[in-house]
Amino acid sequence: MGRFQRSVELFKASWAVLREDRELLALPVISGVVWILTVALFAVPVLATVNLDAVASDGSDTVTASPATYVLLALAYLALAFVGIFFNSALVHAANERMNGGDPTVGSALRGASSRVTRILPWAIVTATVSFIIRQIQERAGLLGRLLGFMAGMAWAAVTFLVLPILVIEDVGVVDAVKRSAGLLRKAWGEGIAGHLGLGLLGLVAMIPFVLVGVLGAMAGTAMLAVPAMFVAVFGIIAVVVVMTALSAIYKTALYRYAVAEPVTGFHPDLMQGAFTHKG
Repeated sequence: MGRFQRSVELFKASWAVLREDRELLALPVISGVVWILTVALFAVPVLATVNLDAVASDGSDTVTASPATYVLLALAYLALAFVGIFFNSALVHAANERMNGGDPTVGSALRGASSRVTRILPWAIVTATVSFIIRQIQERAGLLGRLLGFMAGMAWAAVTFLVLPILVIEDVGVVDAVKRSAGLLRKAWGEGIAGHLGLGLLGLVAMIPFVLVGVLGAMAGTAMLAVPAMFVAVFGIIAVVVVMTALSAIYKTALYRYAVAEPVTGFHPDLMQGAFTHKG
């Protein structure tokens, strides 16, 4: 089975699980709303700490960040990371509950994630810090920095690929979760991450029609066509993001359960064997 065909089959299997609990699609939507509210919450104090008194050589005002600005930006960065991880944790909890034979709801998913806040918050701090460091390397070290940053980001993503399911399901600390994830990576490896990337590629393909609708609407030159076209484009892209976010969490949960020899409801054994080939 080729990688693209496997990605399609993984999409179908993940969707079959999601179809049993479609109300869970509300979680990525709520996450997006909370993300926007978090940005708005920090925007006002950040702007309040910026100095606008400096004057550039051409006579125009320049913006100078104060120490308080950097502190608030760091807190905002951490808060946004926490929001994303929290709601992904809720999706993982729901997927795991379904594969255990339960009947998850939005409420049970949120309660499951809330019970792991002491695990999620440290992980949000770690991921936000690592992402910031990698970004600084990419921005400050030229072409070599971009290359090193890309390689470091790929390595970090691979080693921590199963950290979130481990945090949520096993209820262990960040250090132990990273060790477990790396251990599972060494023990059982195949096309797991490639399959995840394949799901992402399918998501991008699904967005193309909506992007084209938006572009054609903008080129129409009349508000009567442009406004509905942009509405369809934005709504369609958001819908694709919501669905792919849920499917990604389900897929990671399935990979984790297979790697630890737990039953994986909705995923054919041959499909999982191709995604995670046990060594030795």
